[in-house]
Amino acid sequence: MTLDPVLARIDAELPQATDRLLELLRIPSISTDPAYKDKCEQAADWLVADLQSIGFDASKRPTPGHPMVVAHSGGDGPHVLFYGHYDVQPVDPLDLWDRDPFDPQIEDTANGQVIRGRGASDDKGQLMTFVEACRAWKAEHGTLPANITIFFEGEEESGSPSLTPFMEENRDELTTDIALICDTGLYGDSTPAIITQLRGLLGEELTITGPNKDLHSGMYGGLAMNPVRVLAKIIAALHDDQGRITIPDFYDGVPELSNELAAAWDDLKFDEKHFLGEVGLSEPAGEKGRRPLEMIWSRPTCEVNGIWSGYTGDGFKTVLPSQAHAKISFRLVGTQDPPKIRENLRKMVQDMLPPDCNVSFRAHGASAAGQMTTTHPAFDQARKALSDEWPNAAAYVGCGGSIPIAGHFKNILNMDAMLIGFGKDDDQIHSPNEKYDLSSFHKGIRSWARILHEMTA
Repeated sequence: MTLDPVLARIDAELPQATDRLLELLRIPSISTDPAYKDKCEQAADWLVADLQSIGFDASKRPTPGHPMVVAHSGGDGPHVLFYGHYDVQPVDPLDLWDRDPFDPQIEDTANGQVIRGRGASDDKGQLMTFVEACRAWKAEHGTLPANITIFFEGEEESGSPSLTPFMEENRDELTTDIALICDTGLYGDSTPAIITQLRGLLGEELTITGPNKDLHSGMYGGLAMNPVRVLAKIIAALHDDQGRITIPDFYDGVPELSNELAAAWDDLKFDEKHFLGEVGLSEPAGEKGRRPLEMIWSRPTCEVNGIWSGYTGDGFKTVLPSQAHAKISFRLVGTQDPPKIRENLRKMVQDMLPPDCNVSFRAHGASAAGQMTTTHPAFDQARKALSDEWPNAAAYVGCGGSIPIAGHFKNILNMDAMLIGFGKDDDQIHSPNEKYDLSSFHKGIRSWARILHEMTA
């Protein structure tokens, strides 16, 4: 089967493909809010119907939460599974959106046309790049160049509670030669990226309790222990002056960057001044002596995501609070052990407590880091296909975020996973005014068409 007619069809039918994406984006499939349960069902139904329209044997599968969508299309060549998620983040704060987040439109910007709306980049626009590539292959040749399984979930933005049980229960049906994931982005604006390593994630919430009620700071201040002061001391102690994390044994399992990978990342010419300048900052604040790309791709982190205590409303209230709270997350690398780090963090906090204070903890999930082996031939095939489509050659890169599904494919289904996406750093995913460049959508479709061709050539 020849590629050129497929690419020509993709180009000619981009308006229709965009209309289909806009239709899907109008469905407010917010997985974290029970009020949108019916809308998540609607999004799953929409995808089933669309996949069936191009010849897939597609069905909606119930779970204790939101449904999965599973589809199959027989064909010769390798058997590949494509994963994406149809659920989206909440839209709050709504007043910061320039338009209704579920009334998506094509907008003209200084950098070209964009698709504006919640889910445009994360992940509806991305998953539809693959669906549209399959549509073009089917329309042009009547069949697909590979045996394809499609697997969409509806709980990625709410922690995927149904994912692992579903994969374990459907292990045989979902196991293929390799998994393809489209939930990442380009390197810069025009360099396609294949993710080869992902950081893991550990979340912990802690509450320090001192007095049994809020106190008047004039009557008790100076004599009674303030839990905010205790919490501040604990948080300050999590890093030393060199930016290293001080939790005992925290760096067990953290590998050093290989010379080969260090050279490859240096060739990317990452401009940390520009990267930080885009968000109003100027100086790297991580571990001293580390490359900026190391800090966000291959080094672990400890970050405070939220602190609250006492009176935070308008005006002033001279209260000595009973409790102080913090949410702390860790990005993990290599073979770091999330449960062991949680245990050591809790012991460190408990050891720092003064008399009259106690602490309670709440775990917020844990996933280990992921490392993709690039020995599977699909990696070289995808790299060639992407390099043929984009202005710059494709690069193997790291990812500072966490995508647990990649590890699940390896641990549950014993499959390698290849992460390729077409988002950009300014897509504002999880934020107001989310967008997906129309060029990313268009070239993403063409990219998957090329990858499928290269994998079966």
